Amino acid sequence: MSTSLAVLFVFCCSLISLFAFRKLAKKVGLVDKPNERKHHVGQIPLIGGISVYFSLMITLFITFPITDSLLLYVACSTILIVLGALDDRYDLSFKSRLIVQAGISLAMILIGYKSLHYLGFMFSDNALIIPTYISYIVTIFAVIGAINAFNMVDGIDGLLGGLSSVTFSALGVMFYLSSNMQLALFCLLLVVALLPYIMLNLGIPFGRRFKVFMGDAGSMFIGFTVIWLLIEASQEVNEVVIRPVTALWFIALPLMDMVCIMIRRIKKGQSPFKPDREHLHHICQRLGMSSRVSLFSICFMSALMAIIGIWSEINEINESVMFFAFLLVFCVYFYVINHIWRITAFMHKHFSFTLPTQD
Repeated sequence: MSTSLAVLFVFCCSLISLFAFRKLAKKVGLVDKPNERKHHVGQIPLIGGISVYFSLMITLFITFPITDSLLLYVACSTILIVLGALDDRYDLSFKSRLIVQAGISLAMILIGYKSLHYLGFMFSDNALIIPTYISYIVTIFAVIGAINAFNMVDGIDGLLGGLSSVTFSALGVMFYLSSNMQLALFCLLLVVALLPYIMLNLGIPFGRRFKVFMGDAGSMFIGFTVIWLLIEASQEVNEVVIRPVTALWFIALPLMDMVCIMIRRIKKGQSPFKPDREHLHHICQRLGMSSRVSLFSICFMSALMAIIGIWSEINEINESVMFFAFLLVFCVYFYVINHIWRITAFMHKHFSFTLPTQD
């Protein structure tokens, strides 16, 4: 199948499956209901991620050669989609989710031989290679972290789709520049499969009547796919597509938001996995931004950081410089988030465009 035909096929398959699955979702109760944290209107089908997964898998099997790596990716993704769908329907405990996510990580390591063991030249003039068993622990935390980072940003319409599209696009560019056309196509298909979901999630062009949400199934699947591709791109020492430090820039906002939120919750004596309304998108809305403006602002910041990552790769900027630059950005972000109430009070007082909003 040609590239253009594969792109058209995955788009149409994703769009059609959204309409087919939303009817099934309502029959089986796979819907999101409004509560004290969720202020949408009506019961919204949680099938965005399932649709993206379904359309992508079909396209992959038609377009790509069947390899052990592809089969392992499909198997792990399927387990996470089922887990996420069960969580969407029955609200599973975070402990059970973590156990399965850890099991997926071990499958990647022991069956697929994919692990985070190469950290490049971030800390010295010599490449840092992590000892085997320590790399297993690091990989498990990285996989669980990526899955939950993208799960946590799914708070306003279009945000998860937008942020993941930024990451997949950046990876696709780097795979293309390194002449890895197969994985570049994989990233392109992911972005195209996400487009129908983003359209319906934002009410384009059919209005809110056909609105759908990604669901935990989708956010887990996307987070896992992100870390899978980042490992593919950065951990083959002889064929590095991106340096490990660049991976941080490609997922900067979801990563920073997750870490800041977890630190804040732990400091309050709460579970780091306890849901709340203190994420970046909530803060944007408290500044008086609409959901669409918040979406654009956050995706713009994420795209800017991804572009910095691409620029640093093309120009071979020193890895230590890029790592400490990332730490500086994170420190600024952490400071702003932890002093956000003072900042928002100042903004409300001195700038007319930041109108106080109700939570």
